[in-house]
Formats: sequence, C-alpha cells, structure tokens
Amino acid sequence: MRTTRLITAAAIAASCAFASQAALAYSAGDTFVRGGFAKSDTRSDNGAVDGISSGETGFTFGAGYLFHDNIGVELNSSEKIEHTLNGDDTIDRMPVNLLVNYYPLGGLDSRVQPYVGAGLNYTRFSGEPEGVDARRSYGAVGQVGVDLAITENLMLNGFANYADVDSRISVDGERIGTAKVDPMTIGGGVTLRF
Repeated sequence: MRTTRLITAAAIAASCAFASQAALAYSAGDTFVRGGFAKSDTRSDNGAVDGISSGETGFTFGAGYLFHDNIGVELNSSEKIEHTLNGDDTIDRMPVNLLVNYYPLGGLDSRVQPYVGAGLNYTRFSGEPEGVDARRSYGAVGQVGVDLAITENLMLNGFANYADVDSRISVDGERIGTAKVDPMTIGGGVTLRF
C-alpha cells in the first residue's frame, strides 16, 4: 500500500513538473510584447555624411504572434535615436522592423527559447539641420535573440540585430550622396507572453 502511494505521488509530481515546463514553451497562438533598452553602433565609414555618432542608446519595444510552434511574426521599433553629425549638428533616426522569426525550440520543454529572424526595415529621419534633407530608408534586417522564461508569462530577453539603412542626403535641394548608417543594435529587456 505504501509503495502504491509513493508511486502515485511520484507520478503526480512528475506530471506537474512536465506540465509546468510545457507551459514555458512557445506554441502556436502565443502573443507577446517586449520592452527594453538597446545600444546602436553605426558604420565607421558613413559615406556622404562621415562622422555620424555611434554607441547611442534608447528604449525599444515590440509585439509578436506565433502562428506555428516554430514560426512567428514580430513588429518592433524604438524611440527616436539622436545622432550627432560631424560633432555639431544632430539628426533623429527612428527604425521600424517587420520580421519573421524562427524558434527552433518552440513547442519543446525548455526555459531557454532562442530565435532568429529576417525581414524589412523602415527608417525615418527627422530633426535634420536647416537646409539638409535625409530621405527615409527601406532595407533588410536580421536578428538573433533568446528568451529565458522566469514564469509562464514573464521572460528575460536579449537580442542583436543588423539593418541595411542608406539615406539619400540633399543640401539646399542638391543631392550630395548617400549616408550609409547600417546600425548594429544590441539590447535586452523583458518579454510578456499571453
């Protein structure tokens, strides 16, 4: 009788442990929001506008949906990132990324959920010095990241992404060339899953 109780208790404990781990895995139908801070480094050779400052930080945010255990979409952005041009003037850059992410451990019992993604980047520039016009940019973006589950709904997040950002620059209506920003962004924060 005592052995039967032990086996039953062990089976119940194992089932609860398995269920709690399974709840931590990404699965089809999950929705999430992310928020955190990131540091963005630009190319050292910027083309038409050499001297775009690097190492700027800002708040990042995003949301996503998994339509399969391993595949989902994510839309993310950040607050306007202010860059210094040639040590004096400033310009604001605001990126928006639409990505398709692949989660290799989606649906599996793992607290660690890495992902890779690729998609499109749209970057809007504003706050240019008087007489300067920086055109918006469309390009490719790629990212890698990882979510570490703390609870069923709360995860710590770390990521890195690279975007192809080129802007045509005009001064007083005359085109002077293309600025190649190509930011590499590394950040971290939290993910809330629903």
